[in-house]
Formats: sequence, structure tokens, C-alpha cells
Amino acid sequence: MEITKDLLKTAPIGVFDSGVGGLTVFREIMRQIPNERIIYFGDTARVPYGSKSRETVTRYSEQIVRFLRTFHVKTIVVACNTASACALEALEASTDIPIIDVVKPGAKAASDVTRNGRIGVIATEATIGSQIYTEYIKELKLNVTVYGKACPLFVPLVEEGLLEDPVTDEIARRYLAELIDIDIDTLILGCTHYPLIRSTLGRIMGEGVTLVNPAYETALELKSMLQSLDLLNDEPPELGSNQYRFYVSDKAEKFVRFANSIIKYGILSAKAVNIEEY
Repeated sequence: MEITKDLLKTAPIGVFDSGVGGLTVFREIMRQIPNERIIYFGDTARVPYGSKSRETVTRYSEQIVRFLRTFHVKTIVVACNTASACALEALEASTDIPIIDVVKPGAKAASDVTRNGRIGVIATEATIGSQIYTEYIKELKLNVTVYGKACPLFVPLVEEGLLEDPVTDEIARRYLAELIDIDIDTLILGCTHYPLIRSTLGRIMGEGVTLVNPAYETALELKSMLQSLDLLNDEPPELGSNQYRFYVSDKAEKFVRFANSIIKYGILSAKAVNIEEY
């Protein structure tokens, strides 16, 4: 069967993350391009990615892309900074559909808004170790200095629901102290979990520091790309058409509880799949 442009327009967008953090990207896509259908996969059995090797993260990501392609998605959003840093090149080389990552849009936004050329990046150990944000920012703007800080405890704190908690406050103060001391004026939230504690991070950094949320920037980039390819869905899906579908590799009930607390959409279910089969 020939795939027409009209058929492609109504095809879903695939979004994946190592777990629940990518739901912040999902939420922004919902807001920016509300007509689109979305298939979300969270690799809840193998989270976190941030402490794993590049080879392992790439293998996981390739499996997930093969799974998402079974839904005939028109594009894939790598809603995970670690996977973007470790696997994007391999994914782009192995698939013929457009792939958007969360790193490039965040890097561009930070380079646009910095005033003093001092940009901080907080992320997982793998993302910081890859230097991926530094590379992209330096391509866009030579006269900047990028300071990376791994914040590995933020992910488990967010996933435990400790978004407004003295423990999260204390750990954030410890992590961010050195970035405050070196007078950054822009801070990239380089992990998709981190926008969920944005108010805490903003309070600690102070009003003089601009927080860059790559999830928001990625949704704008996705919308722009779909427009340029004439692939935006013109019509809202019919009621009851299962516009948003969620899949995980483990603990579907826990995922649904967390997802409902973030998205406020009324997620009825998530289906567990054996991702190792792909």
C-alpha cells in the first residue's frame, strides 16, 4: 500500500525515555501540537541510563526504536538526554525517519539567552561525561564557557515523588553551590526529570539565572520540523481514538500513577512489553 502524505500526517509520533522523565517532553508536545497522536515508551525495567556505558545505552535505544517503528511512526523523539548523548548518531544511521533529540534544542536556547557567556549544565553522569552540550554550544557560540555538573540523585528523588521536600532542597543546594560560585547566568536542565523540580532549582539559583528547559525547546523544534516537512496533523483525532498510548518495560501501574501526577490528562493504562524481543 502506498503511503500518501495525508496518511503520513495522521501517523503517530514516537517518544521514548529511560523511564518517566520523558513525560515532561510528552507534556510539552501535547501542549504545542495538540492534534498529534503519540506513542510513548518508558524503559522502566532498565532505568537509569545515566550510569550505563555508551554501548549499553545504544543497544537499548535501538531496541526501542525498532519497537516504536511497529506503529509506523512518522518521527521519533529521543526524550532522554543520556540516550541523545550516547546513541543519537547510531540511531540516525540506522533509520530512515526523522529523529529529534533533546540536547540540540536545549543547547541552542542556552547559547541564545546567555549574557555573560557562562552556561551551566546539570545532568546525569553519562550526559556530563559525553561533553555533548559543550560540543553543541561551542559550535553555535565560540566565546562561551560551559560548566557541567552531574546530579545523579535528582532522578530517584523525582521518581519517589519528592518534588517539594527538604531532602531535595538540601541536595540541590549542595549540587548547585559551585555553579553559583562561578557566576553562571544560564542553567540547562539536562535531564528530562529535572523540569519537575524547576521551582526548587530556580529558587536556589536566583532570579539572575535563566533556566533552560530542553523539553519545551524540543517540542518547539518538533513542531517546526513537522511544519517544514508538511507532516503536521491538520485535524484533531476523533474522540475515543486512543490519541495517546503508553508502553513500559516494567511496573505499568507505578508508571500510570506517576504519569497522572505529571500530565493531568487521565491516563487510563500503560502496557508492559518485553523490549528485549526487539
